[in-house]
Amino acid sequence: MKRLLMMLGLAALVLGGSAARANEPVKLGVVYPMTGPAAVYGQNGLRGLKLAQEHRPTVLGRPVKLFIADNKSDKVEASNAANRVIQKDEVCALIGCLTSSNTMAAAPVAEKAGVPMLSPWATNPLATQGKKNIFRICFIDPFQGAVAAKFARDNLKAKSAALMIDISQDYCVGIAGFFERAFTKLGGKVVLKTHYNTGDQDFSAQLGAIQAAKPDIIYMPGYFTEDALIARQARELGLKQPLLSGDAAQADELIKIGGPAVEGLYFTTHFDEQGVTTASGKRFVAAYRKAYKEAPDSVSALSYDAYNALLDAMERAGSIEPAKVVPALEQTKDFQGVTGVLTLVNHNAIKPAVLLQVKDGKFAYVATVNP
Repeated sequence: MKRLLMMLGLAALVLGGSAARANEPVKLGVVYPMTGPAAVYGQNGLRGLKLAQEHRPTVLGRPVKLFIADNKSDKVEASNAANRVIQKDEVCALIGCLTSSNTMAAAPVAEKAGVPMLSPWATNPLATQGKKNIFRICFIDPFQGAVAAKFARDNLKAKSAALMIDISQDYCVGIAGFFERAFTKLGGKVVLKTHYNTGDQDFSAQLGAIQAAKPDIIYMPGYFTEDALIARQARELGLKQPLLSGDAAQADELIKIGGPAVEGLYFTTHFDEQGVTTASGKRFVAAYRKAYKEAPDSVSALSYDAYNALLDAMERAGSIEPAKVVPALEQTKDFQGVTGVLTLVNHNAIKPAVLLQVKDGKFAYVATVNP
């Protein structure tokens, strides 16, 4: 009898421990720029994450809890924030960072801790290169740069281009290089490369040099603030060439700051509601518009996808243990995301790109380009 009671007691402890674990939250760290120059991206991304959590609040029968850490749009802060949520909050995985520079700064922290990190928006190839635990849900810049170059040659009929490059951002330097290689390979010629830094206000010297070089187009894959200021000053100088940018241009602030000067500007990006093809994408657009009374952007959509792709990997792994989640992420195939159907190859997403244009003060869908 005594032995039976002991066995029943032990069984109760085991069942009680299982029930306790079932109620314990799955902790996910989110390292986003909530303040600083890139704060708009972080705030939009967080909207997408919260919507994803609302639609899918549990994984493996356990509630999901997000631990938000502000990287302040800074590389050092990105590293510190990643370390903080891993060590202090004991998260089992990270979503972030957004910009390539911050992602590359935080990646070594996640690598050392053995924690999987999934970036929604870091397109520089170096972010995942040679890494065991670092993944991304977006396409990479060699693809984006090639799409932009082909569009410049085939659609804009450009034979020559001038580049304006933010040398303080790894993303801008990388994508400009990939555009140049693809554009040259397609028979185009880069007649001038000029440089600036994030936060610069005066671009008269660079634009003056571009005016003298007389290129057919200006390729300026920067962030929305600088893109808008460059467009305004270019038009004030009388430069009428088409302006072409990258995915960081997709923020309403581009139009608010740039005004009529950004009319006609083209850019490559990851998502637009007019190009949605998946059921999850249509559901996301409807829910986002209802919740926030505006159209979703790429960062919000990619953040939604990152959350769901990570939980999908955990479900397939049957565990939240990093050693099991990482292989599951590597096996992600034909994932039906908001931003399209994607497969992860060498930790990078193979998926379509979207071309948008500023038209009548709004972002207008131009085309979807498959890889």
